[in-house]
Amino acid sequence: MKAILKLESGALDELMAHLLPAGSEEEQAAFLFARAIRNDHQVAFEVSETKKLGRGDFTVQQDDYLELTDETRATLIKRAHDLDTSLVELHSHPGPWPAGFSYADRLGLKETVPHMWWRLKKRPYLAIVVAKSGFDALLWLDNPKIPRPLDGIVAGSRILKPTNFSLGGWG
Repeated sequence: MKAILKLESGALDELMAHLLPAGSEEEQAAFLFARAIRNDHQVAFEVSETKKLGRGDFTVQQDDYLELTDETRATLIKRAHDLDTSLVELHSHPGPWPAGFSYADRLGLKETVPHMWWRLKKRPYLAIVVAKSGFDALLWLDNPKIPRPLDGIVAGSRILKPTNFSLGGWG
């Protein structure tokens, strides 16, 4: 089954400007509230709302690590619950390396995803990491412990493919 994230024209550029602001060396983050629309051959995540996070949303915000406050996490879960949507987390790696989830990211996701899966009634969870060179993505579609690839992001008329660097090293 093919899996895509659909963004309105201009939305990806707006997200990238937030996630990789000029001159910043700190990781940034945003969350999308998206409905998973399934048919026999595809699941498309259609975004209904965006939440760009700021300094007050983190207990830690460094060049290689982010940690959300408990209040931010609870607010995101409540909003996704109220909207009946999945959560799509995005964060940035501002350095010069290719897009891929770090060891710390992987450890965090192994803890976070099962919790989100339980709190959001088995809705899929999507994590995306962006770098200046592109993005990588992991999707938990039918199991909170086993990610699968996202096939791409459809942004207006553009179709962008993830690096898929992180999928092979999951485990």
